[in-house]
Amino acid sequence: MKLDLGLNKNAIRMLTGFIMGTIVMLCIMAGGLALLGLLAVVLAFVSREYVKILNHKGFYPSLKVIYITEAVLAAIVYFERFDLVAATLTICAMASFMWVLFVGRQPYIANVATTLFGMVYCGWFPLHLIFFRNLSCADYDSGLGFVVMMIASVIATDVGCYYVGSKWGKHKLAPTVSPNKTIEGSLGGVIGAVIMSEIFGLYLGIGWLWSLIAGLLCTIFAQIGDLCESLLKRDAGVKDSGDTLPGHGGFLDRTDSFALTIPVVYYFFKYFIFKTEWMTTVFNFIKGIWQ
Repeated sequence: MKLDLGLNKNAIRMLTGFIMGTIVMLCIMAGGLALLGLLAVVLAFVSREYVKILNHKGFYPSLKVIYITEAVLAAIVYFERFDLVAATLTICAMASFMWVLFVGRQPYIANVATTLFGMVYCGWFPLHLIFFRNLSCADYDSGLGFVVMMIASVIATDVGCYYVGSKWGKHKLAPTVSPNKTIEGSLGGVIGAVIMSEIFGLYLGIGWLWSLIAGLLCTIFAQIGDLCESLLKRDAGVKDSGDTLPGHGGFLDRTDSFALTIPVVYYFFKYFIFKTEWMTTVFNFIKGIWQ
């Protein structure tokens, strides 16, 4: 039984978005255990929805193995024991095979593959948000401002895609995966993200070129992430990943744009903004060759 508050669909959607957005931003600003707790909740729902989508296709990835892997990886990320990541993924990958051998259902190979994919897609990728939030160097105290920059750019991408696409969209972007998305809408998302990233870049002091690259990375991988989830749902024959969030569908529907964006933008900022020693080394190496 659904709760009827006498609100129309758009009002419910806006209210849900405001509540969720407020919670997310507060947890990101607080960092530490608050951010870890937020990710634990999101990963739990996202993983469950992912498994349900695959079940519609006739595949049966192990939700238990995915949960265990995510819990171990979350602890490793929180305590910054990066040396244990490879061992954890290796052991949990073996656990996927063991589960299929002794507990799993047909089709066996697909169940192993979808379990492994679920570990990475639903767990390892989103956990990069903690890495991103904890970035620091002599010039920047933390990655908080850059995380907000990424989130704002992804939101601007969604808004730009929707409004430009609904008004001027004519040419289909990926008709077999998402018939409603258009090239015009995609370009609107790119423009929105770049403008937003330039505004934040000016405030954060990273220069217009780095801001431009960051905005392009955000919008490109946000749109690719959205299309990837659309591919999963269309292949499985489902409309939404769930109905947990009133007016928005499931958690996977709301976080798909961030799944690929978070790790990509994190590594960009880590190696091009926060740690630039390697660029100096490469420059000196090339300069030495030419001299």
